[in-house]
Amino acid sequence: MQILQLLSILLEVGVAKTGVDIAVKKNRKSGWGIALTFAIYVLYDLSKLVPLRFPDAVLYPGFFIATVSIFWATRQMLKESA
Repeated sequence: MQILQLLSILLEVGVAKTGVDIAVKKNRKSGWGIALTFAIYVLYDLSKLVPLRFPDAVLYPGFFIATVSIFWATRQMLKESA
């Protein structure tokens, strides 16, 4: 199962980088929300894979920030496509 978690982390890194590319190269604000969300996912998943012990008081608010970030990003995408 560790291989699936590692593959997931690698894909999340790729999505975060793509978010930055969208923000910088395409000048789309939504890219920053995507990048932030998946960067937080990477940290969260890494904390489960390697001995990075983030307290729940950090992980849960971080996950909430990621959720708010992707919500904002999807709303931005909707506005940008109009």
